[in-house]
Amino acid sequence: MPLDDGSLLEVKDLSVSFDGFQVINDLSFNVGKEEIRVIIGPNGAGKTTVLDLICGRTKATGGSIRFAGKELTRLKEYDIVRAGVGRKFQTPSVYEDLNVFENLEISYPHGRSVFESLLFRRSAAVIERIHEVAEMIFLQDQLDRKASELSHGQKQWLEIGMLLIQDPALLMLDEPVAGMTVSERRRTADLLQSITKSRSVLVIEHDMGFVEQIAHKVTVLHRGQILSEGSMESVKNDPKVVEVYLGH
Repeated sequence: MPLDDGSLLEVKDLSVSFDGFQVINDLSFNVGKEEIRVIIGPNGAGKTTVLDLICGRTKATGGSIRFAGKELTRLKEYDIVRAGVGRKFQTPSVYEDLNVFENLEISYPHGRSVFESLLFRRSAAVIERIHEVAEMIFLQDQLDRKASELSHGQKQWLEIGMLLIQDPALLMLDEPVAGMTVSERRRTADLLQSITKSRSVLVIEHDMGFVEQIAHKVTVLHRGQILSEGSMESVKNDPKVVEVYLGH
């Protein structure tokens, strides 16, 4: 269930330090249901660390992360995934020797136990779901093709599909269009717009043209704190943002 104010994710007073260096400092923001939130900022601003904290890869030294009413800071990574949070890293991580169908199939949620996984069968429902996701990620005609033969952009789509098939309520993407062609970036924007009809998306991105295409709201980070927040139009005209980020 969303939080009382309609938010799916609430980050409040979040902090983390590494070897005495404060990377994230009292950070607070909310992500609404069916919202595309984009985090931008200069290198070293703490953007990827925010995703690491939400997915449990890094543990906070202070503050709270509440997702659908559940506190995440006390959970293990796999429990956060089960709660409905999916994470894609910068570099595509697919099974190169498997074809597209098999990559999607192996990502299908089999249950929580080893026994349930062993009993997994390729049912009609599984096949239908794989075809449904493959069509969403523009790979319906590539199901028999090995992942190693896909273009870089297609591998990015496949990894997004491997997350989508798990049906997360929040999808977190770290620079999803890095290395893509102009056409692939445009199709990725269409993909993200379509999947927010039933889920929220949190994106880190440097491509400002892409951000303008997809963002419902933009959060600008600088030195682990929010420098500005709002529509892309408002943040790109914020003198502070121009000085520390867009101006360079």
